[in-house]
Amino acid sequence: MAAAAAAADAERKQMLLLNNHREKHFTAGEVVRDIIIGVSDGLTVPFALAAGLSGANASSSIILTAGIAEVAAGAISMGLGGYLAAKSEADHYARELKREQEEIIAVPDTEAAEVAEILSQYGIEAHEYTPVVNALRKKPQAWLDFMMKFELGLEKPDPRRALQSAFTIAFAYIVGGIVPLVPYMIIPVAREAVVASVIVTLVALLIFGYAKGHFTGNKPFKSALQTAFIGAVASAAAFGMAKVVQG
Repeated sequence: MAAAAAAADAERKQMLLLNNHREKHFTAGEVVRDIIIGVSDGLTVPFALAAGLSGANASSSIILTAGIAEVAAGAISMGLGGYLAAKSEADHYARELKREQEEIIAVPDTEAAEVAEILSQYGIEAHEYTPVVNALRKKPQAWLDFMMKFELGLEKPDPRRALQSAFTIAFAYIVGGIVPLVPYMIIPVAREAVVASVIVTLVALLIFGYAKGHFTGNKPFKSALQTAFIGAVASAAAFGMAKVVQG
């Protein structure tokens, strides 16, 4: 009775500590990753296309038409790519889950030995992990979850992840792609519009690079400069190639 009361008291204290503790971890990693993929490509690809067409002395209306068409096609392509990637991840998880379920039923002793090996890698002694192994064997679902996470390193994907990823990447691509095209909507002379486009896009790349560095844990200023540099190189290469081909 005393042991049971002590265990119950310990459990209450543990729950109280957990309820009062709020960890400040960043948990929107997948969404941020999709936004980064979409915006980074959206800023650089239409930017390079517009610069290349400007180098070929195309009019602002032609550049704007081509740019909008590219943004639309790029958003669809990028969104589809994000959908297929997330769907493949979910399919892979389902296949591994089924295989692990079958192994737990067919070779439980081997799977239990794998649990013991995993725990031993954390420095847990045999007399310490044996009760854990035995407890997991009595709870098949918990055992399966343990093996998926700690043996295979797989987290259960959100069933809505594929569509969310597709729409997030596509929308982010559109937002990024519109930025370098805005000057062509306002300035009719392409030679003047390209200068404004370069300035606006480089500023956007610096801001985006800084935000990307902040959310991914990298140095924000370094990330900003790297992102702007890559965009500048891409546009300069496209502009130069257009001039060479035209000449």
